Amino acid sequence: MLTEERHSIILNSVNSKKSVQLSELCELLNASESTVRRDLNALAEKGLLLKVHGGAISVNDSFVAEEQDIEKKSKLFNDEKLAIARYAASLIDDGDFVFIDAGTTTEKMIDFIPDKNVTFVTNAFIHAKKLAQRGFKVFIPAGEIKLSTEAIVGAECVSSLQSYNFTKSFIGANGISLSGDISTPDRNEASVKTAVIRNSRTVYILADHSKFEQITSVTFTDLGRVMIITDKLGDKKYLSATNIKEVM
Repeated sequence: MLTEERHSIILNSVNSKKSVQLSELCELLNASESTVRRDLNALAEKGLLLKVHGGAISVNDSFVAEEQDIEKKSKLFNDEKLAIARYAASLIDDGDFVFIDAGTTTEKMIDFIPDKNVTFVTNAFIHAKKLAQRGFKVFIPAGEIKLSTEAIVGAECVSSLQSYNFTKSFIGANGISLSGDISTPDRNEASVKTAVIRNSRTVYILADHSKFEQITSVTFTDLGRVMIITDKLGDKKYLSATNIKEVM
């Protein structure tokens, strides 16, 4: 088989399936692993696919440059977010020291958190108020207020968080993909998330199904570092990259 023919077959397979394993391509092409690896390298250099460990994925993930404000996001996927929030809250144990990120799904967690001896840190002033009203001990970091997401961000916020050691953290995300990992449009918010994840024993990403196959401007953690809680997973390819809990 000519090189051009193999390349055409590989691209058709990757774009139709979104991801393919090296072994699948070897069988499909009746070619050796070394030959298929060379083909994948050549196609990746041209930007026609993304080469990953053990295979390749499509480059057709959607790129999202801007973030909707909190008011618009609060009206989207309400049932899905409630199911995610309810499950996430059930993971909090007595004695935990927990970070809760700003966001509409993380906010919904607060109503479901059991009455236990738990201390919270959050960079969302609305979350802090609700947690305090529930009777929990709450800390908020210093920093700049970003009104569109109702979050505290910036270098001072990151500095405030670096001394903490969280047993669990619950983080929001705007994009999840095999090529872009887990991302958010704002560099300041990404820096906060990265700092928290670095100092957390267990990290949960709370994201409804619409966040998958999306890439935003700044990657803040690798898929393999976290567990994702979502309503329903559309493409099972993510199960080979990270731990995912479906709640609907």
